Amino acid sequence: MGLYDRDYTQADFHSQYRSSPQMRFSLPKLTPVVKWLLIANLSIYAAVILIRPLAVFIYEWFQLDTTTFARAAQIWRLISYQFLHDPIKIFHIIINMIGLYFLGPRLEGFWGSKKFLSFYLGCGVAGALFYMFLVAIGFLPQGTMVGASGAILGLLAACAILFPQFVVFLFIFPVPIRLAAVILTIAYFFYVITGAPNAGGHACHLAGMGAGAVYVLSESWRRNLKEKMTAGYKWEKKINQQRNLQVEVDRILEKVHRSGIHSLTYKEKKILKQATKAEKMRNKL
Repeated sequence: MGLYDRDYTQADFHSQYRSSPQMRFSLPKLTPVVKWLLIANLSIYAAVILIRPLAVFIYEWFQLDTTTFARAAQIWRLISYQFLHDPIKIFHIIINMIGLYFLGPRLEGFWGSKKFLSFYLGCGVAGALFYMFLVAIGFLPQGTMVGASGAILGLLAACAILFPQFVVFLFIFPVPIRLAAVILTIAYFFYVITGAPNAGGHACHLAGMGAGAVYVLSESWRRNLKEKMTAGYKWEKKINQQRNLQVEVDRILEKVHRSGIHSLTYKEKKILKQATKAEKMRNKL
């Protein structure tokens, strides 16, 4: 999946996003996580082609596998399957890595490396879980699955929402990224409900896109919820501190009543002074 990007040659990312220069083709500069994802995927692909015994071991233990409950329950496969590709279908890894190369740097530059990596792997996990769910309810047959497509299509969905100026190649035709996202969503949905060949893979694609879109569209809501929860936590913490202070002040005053002010320690006098100051501030308000 090739990509035209209007802005990569501009110096500052955020000014790029606000500006609208003429469309031109340019290659993105690799970002750290994208670089290592590319290296990991391509290295593993080369290794399984060149070293047959290693290939048997890797696919046996790291592909997504729903043929038995024990294998389906091995949760590391939700991550590891994303770094494996069918050695016979070379275009599978080529298309995925092209998509990662063109879409990944923009999102990593926008979000930062940590958030980008979590998003990327999360979309892949969402794709795997949806496929496993359809197998569990008997909608799809048991089987195995490999590939980064769910994660890559999550990137496409995110870019379609955040950067609608992108143009991608759909087959051999350049189309706006949002149109490409709509076309692919409809196609994958059709493939899944009709039980087309590789319906499990298409279910993963569909879920990866859905997870990417939901994450981006809910970002504002999640940020507001986090701020409210943080504010609530701070308020509760403040109330608890005031309650604890009042308990300590009552104890100190009781001590003064019993033994006099001279019986107080330096720390107790300091607490009493702080409580008096706080009370004066509340009275002023």
